[in-house]
Amino acid sequence: MTKPTKYLLGLLAAAALSIGTAQAGSVLKIVPHADLKNTDPIWTTAYITRNNGYMIYDTLFAMDETFNVHLQMAGAHSVSDDGLVHTITLRDGLKWHDGSPVTSADCIASINRWGKRDGMGQQLLAVVDTMFTVDNKTFEITLTEPWGLLTTALGKMSSNVPFMMPAEKAYTDPFLQVPMPLIGSGPYKFVEAEWVPGAKVVYEKFADYVPRSEPASAASGGKIAYFDRVEWLYIPDQNSAMNALINGEVDYFEAPQSDLYDLLDAADNVTTGQRDNYGSQGWLRINHLNAPFDNVKARHAVQLLVDQETYLQAIVGTPELYRTCGAMFLCDTPFETFVGSERVMTQDIEQAKALLKEAGYNGEKIVLMHPTDIPSLSHATQVTASLLRKAGINLEVQAMDWSTLTSRRAEKKSIADGGWNIFHTSWIAPDLLNPVANIGVSGGGIEKAWFGWPTDAKVEQLRQDFARETDPAKQKALADQVQARAMEVVTYVPIGQYLSKYAYRSDRLEGILKGPVPLFWNLRPK
Repeated sequence: MTKPTKYLLGLLAAAALSIGTAQAGSVLKIVPHADLKNTDPIWTTAYITRNNGYMIYDTLFAMDETFNVHLQMAGAHSVSDDGLVHTITLRDGLKWHDGSPVTSADCIASINRWGKRDGMGQQLLAVVDTMFTVDNKTFEITLTEPWGLLTTALGKMSSNVPFMMPAEKAYTDPFLQVPMPLIGSGPYKFVEAEWVPGAKVVYEKFADYVPRSEPASAASGGKIAYFDRVEWLYIPDQNSAMNALINGEVDYFEAPQSDLYDLLDAADNVTTGQRDNYGSQGWLRINHLNAPFDNVKARHAVQLLVDQETYLQAIVGTPELYRTCGAMFLCDTPFETFVGSERVMTQDIEQAKALLKEAGYNGEKIVLMHPTDIPSLSHATQVTASLLRKAGINLEVQAMDWSTLTSRRAEKKSIADGGWNIFHTSWIAPDLLNPVANIGVSGGGIEKAWFGWPTDAKVEQLRQDFARETDPAKQKALADQVQARAMEVVTYVPIGQYLSKYAYRSDRLEGILKGPVPLFWNLRPK
């Protein structure tokens, strides 16, 4: 037995768990990319929590692998001639995991809660006049003006996904987490009694789930649970996770680091796959509330420190899997633009030093949060630490796991009281493709902006104008203006675009869905 495998078994034994050999046809065993500590996908945008949401919950509409929107929980949707009244009727057979029927009142409560946290949801609620039930299966959304993104918003694929919850859960303050038990209407049930944070998450097939008849495509279509039980086994050590897959102890490894790809491809009965053609955009996110980055000159300094090639080499290493890109809405997309990206794409450390001085920086401690358990983010953080020190920053790097970071980043404390200045994250294509979906360009401040809380009325107005515009040429012009303003304000710093892979036991599994989000229905034993 190899040392990494001994480590793996010891880790899980310590939690009174046993991996054993994965049992195809009954139990699907997955190594997720992070530990699940926070379970509410409306409260947080963390992808591990989103993935947990997809196991448990369902959505009214859903996107396929080409980002087209389809009916999902909704059985019918109609719009009045003036574009103001949307009528949504639920399809037959929808039940919550406690056996009660899904109702239109549940959906209205869920939309309201989601809309208070999500960027697209906020834009939608801004034009909603009323939402009311027609009957238990039908409800109407009346708008103050036509808004062509309604189904796109309610069918968005990634964070925050507008998952439907029972009304009593959806009445929870959106700035607090929904309490246990987690009750959804999706293909799997969350097994609270077997959840061991730091080690294991368990789901059981929901026998009363009625899939749609259409073939599955990304988040849309028939969600068929072929396994009776799904186990997420958190293995923070990458080599241990790789060996667990090679040795047949797990079936699927969600996010191996790039230097393991060749080893995985060379292993018997193991195959790597690329999730989509857009990949992820890396972010450096700055806290606008704490000095010196409450001064725009200090934020410009950070832009000038960036060398995307250095970041991408550290994150991925293989040039075929990455590209430098100054487009906030990604390269090779309808809203690609490079306006305002000059500072991000042209490193100038000496000018960065000068701007920091102009901003009044005088050696105060800067806190950089370092997620040690996600390799791509860890490597990016190490690059940033080096660059900040070159610029003369008095830096404190605080190490933590990703789940801890996703809790810490919500804190609006001063540095003296335990707050933070900078962290790294990444986002997939569905979260970035336009100024409304991309929450990173929001200037909504402490009430509406994402963690870091940039405040800028101009960029918010431009985003609203974009959401209301239906002419494609005018939309493109507005997207250019949003990026120009977001780059000037420095809502975030893009550090490049890169692809990643997953790995699985090709002798055991088939049916992996193509798309940017890891979805575990449709996976079936071979």
